[in-house]
Amino acid sequence: MNEVYTTQQLIEVLRRERLACVKGERLNLAVGYSGYQVIDRFVDPQAIQKFTAYQDFKATIHRYQQTHQVSGILWHSLTIEHHTLDYPAVHEDLITLPTDLQILQRAKSGVVEFWHRATAGMDFYLSVCHGKDYQKINPNSLVEMINHSQWATIWKWENSQFKEIILQLGLSAIELIDRSPENLHLATEDIHAVNPGSKPIG
Repeated sequence: MNEVYTTQQLIEVLRRERLACVKGERLNLAVGYSGYQVIDRFVDPQAIQKFTAYQDFKATIHRYQQTHQVSGILWHSLTIEHHTLDYPAVHEDLITLPTDLQILQRAKSGVVEFWHRATAGMDFYLSVCHGKDYQKINPNSLVEMINHSQWATIWKWENSQFKEIILQLGLSAIELIDRSPENLHLATEDIHAVNPGSKPIG
């Protein structure tokens, strides 16, 4: 029986394949032009071939994940003000299996509790326009969004003068009816917590 690749091994395979595509070692020769004259005038056909070759390979990996039930989750550790949280998050290049979604759902309350504790006294902003702008939100709206979400993950940007703690909320099952579970990262709301007077940067 062939050994099944692990999550980490699939990530490494994808990393190597992406590098090979960028170097032009992998091309999808069936693709040359987008069909849009305005775009084709500015985009090198080989760039499209590289991109398409990687996307095709990634789709193959996603099918492998489904066939062999290889999780897309990695566990991360985040420390803020001497408090540490271990939490699951789906790797950006992998898909979310139904069992992964269950893991994310079970971890939600711990992630949200940690985020609340770490962001006490901060201002909250909702990412809008695909992350190009931010809209300030009040705590009541925040509670409603959290209660309406199905899962949560967290990360931070921080240096000596700035701190931003981001809570990513996965939308509820009702809102996911028309969305593929494999694309959960597209069905999210990002809440940015920053010190009073600051604006989000990430």
